[in-house]
Amino acid sequence: MRTALKLWFALLVLTLSAVTVAAEDDDLLPPEQAFQLKVTALDAATVRAEWNIAPGYYLYKERFSFSTKTDGINLGAPVFPAGKVKQDEFFGQVEIFHGRITVDIPVIRGAAAPASFDLTVGSQGCAEIGVCYPPQRTTIQISLPTRAAAVPAAAPAKSLAQLQQPQGGAFQDDEVLDPDVAFRFDADVAQDAVTLRWQIAPHHYLYRDKFSFQLKDGSAVTLGAYTVPAGEEKNDEFFGRIFVFHDGMEVRIPLQRSGSGPATLLVSYQGCAELTGICYPPIRKEISLVPGAAAVSAATAPAAAATSTPAPQSEQDSLAAALAGDNRLVTVLTFFGLGLLLAFTPCVFPMIPILSSIIVGQGAGLTTRKAFVMSLVYVLAMALTYAIAGMLAGLFGANLQAAFQNVWVLGSFSVVFVLLALSMFGFYELQLPSALQTKLSEISNKQQGGSLIGVAIMGLLSALIVGPCVAPPLMGAIIYIGQTGDAVLGFVALFALSLGMGAPLLLIGTSAGKLLPRAGGWMNAIKAVFGVMLLAVALWMLERILPAFVTMLAWALLVIISAIYMGALEPLKEGSSGWRKLWKGLGLALLIHGALLLIGAGAGGNDPLQPLRGVGFGGGIGAAQAARLEFRKIKTVADMEREVAAAAAQGKPVMLDFYADWCVSCKEFDKYTFSDPGVIQALSGAILLKADVTANDDADQAMLRHFKLIGPPSLLFFGADGKERPSFRIVGFTGPEEFRAHVERALR
Repeated sequence: MRTALKLWFALLVLTLSAVTVAAEDDDLLPPEQAFQLKVTALDAATVRAEWNIAPGYYLYKERFSFSTKTDGINLGAPVFPAGKVKQDEFFGQVEIFHGRITVDIPVIRGAAAPASFDLTVGSQGCAEIGVCYPPQRTTIQISLPTRAAAVPAAAPAKSLAQLQQPQGGAFQDDEVLDPDVAFRFDADVAQDAVTLRWQIAPHHYLYRDKFSFQLKDGSAVTLGAYTVPAGEEKNDEFFGRIFVFHDGMEVRIPLQRSGSGPATLLVSYQGCAELTGICYPPIRKEISLVPGAAAVSAATAPAAAATSTPAPQSEQDSLAAALAGDNRLVTVLTFFGLGLLLAFTPCVFPMIPILSSIIVGQGAGLTTRKAFVMSLVYVLAMALTYAIAGMLAGLFGANLQAAFQNVWVLGSFSVVFVLLALSMFGFYELQLPSALQTKLSEISNKQQGGSLIGVAIMGLLSALIVGPCVAPPLMGAIIYIGQTGDAVLGFVALFALSLGMGAPLLLIGTSAGKLLPRAGGWMNAIKAVFGVMLLAVALWMLERILPAFVTMLAWALLVIISAIYMGALEPLKEGSSGWRKLWKGLGLALLIHGALLLIGAGAGGNDPLQPLRGVGFGGGIGAAQAARLEFRKIKTVADMEREVAAAAAQGKPVMLDFYADWCVSCKEFDKYTFSDPGVIQALSGAILLKADVTANDDADQAMLRHFKLIGPPSLLFFGADGKERPSFRIVGFTGPEEFRAHVERALR
């Protein structure tokens, strides 16, 4: 509960308004005085933003943003000074600025660019006493000096050291670097891999799609799967939306040697200078793949660079990149379709009896229109909650759903379900006191306001408590929000995803108004069925916090008592209808399954659907469980780094599994995927680590923040060199066949 309260406090402080504290609040400076901003144009291609920060205040580096909507004007990557690392109570380790900060923003002008443009500057900061301001956004009109004349071809090239020397706070337009100085390249060749590195001079960049890595004919090696980093998005005057690299870039390419013969790697790349607009011809290097060797020859080729092999991307990274695409409508529709697919996962199934029970509980007065309205309110509340929770996770790195997965919240919500179920069985009627009913009767007759508010609250709680799953589409949208700060598009994508998840619920809930009987014995029987389903949801939630024996015993009691109510032990009367026989047959089947659950509970079983799975009877049942994956438990980032380093020393790859007891998909992994013999064989040569984040405490949150994850299930893969392979990350459940193929690619 302490973590949940901290999270709520952080959200209120940082997204709603500046908090009200004690009487000292009167001494707090307005944001425009605490963080005084001045923006000037240094030259035709550079704008400088300066903040004078009052004593006792600071600004977050990651909360700065610079944008413009002026046609013909694009902004390059801003150049920041080094900040101070701070351990923030809510955000973890962050970089901040005190005193005075100067940020230079390159301005890329098209041929028809105007002499002035509107620059929108965003920032956010706090006072040291613990009060944080809302994000600040200011739009300023900037007049640019006249563009300098084109640089003559014979302009002298300068070294990187000369370029990095301060020259009046900005670089001059006539600075033309030699390509090997602008893009300093080196290679580190090992027996199993070659690592290529580029040091990129300030105000220069390399194109992501111009990289090419090919083997020279006759080379005695094969290139393995490699990943080119995502890069930064840039709107190029000639090429449109592209991805580029500033400052530096590194690529590691695995090598599979087939002999001791010679091997040469051909590397090609191309880049530009931002301030002058000069683009260099493609640059080609030849690398001897003998361990310890470097480039053996270099050339700047006039021809176009060869097309590079597309780097593999994880599913969530691909979806994050799709959000940044130009066709936003198609992207949002895609997320809606992905939500429809997620609607058929175990994380959404428990919402069906919840909504259906609400609808059925309306009794004889239920109409199709009323059922539709109540279902729509439930789905919209659920979708809005998912969207807001995901947006906040992207902005602040905090998983709101995980904060609700504790014994008190789950226990309280389960008690609510039990009380609702007992009312379905007719033990009592849930209603307001008569005095309140009288006062609200007139409002209730005009509109179902009270009931709709209750439905909305149930939808909100269902999203936070019942279905805390992380899937690739959700993670993709969160990654996009975290990288770009574009909370609006991220919110829309998450809302569309959630509506897709809720569409079947809307259909099921609306149909209840047409298909369910209005009154009589049938209605009582149906209410009893949904009462049992509500009890099943309560048990399903309690599985996250109760011992396996207790939950198995509870499932057994629920199934056996339900079977008895269905008449499993009562003789059929002469002339009984076919429906009565079917009802009794189903009751007998449930009774037998309940007996198996009791046996399984007594013998140590833990799967209500397969109660005898893993239970040994003289070496018979459960023999298949002899082979199983053995995970090493870790808790902190230090634990992880120690284990990965030890594995690298042994030349072994590593798989890290983020797990939680309240994560439904994590249970699916253990039950279906990690028990598969093919998966066990594929992982036989790897070190397996498990980070159990059930408690969601500070150490767990630090682990998730370290890898920029929101929650489980998430699986990470590290090569034998100890470095993670981010393109092979898995978020969400993956079946055994697909997972086995993925592991073989990730660990080869």
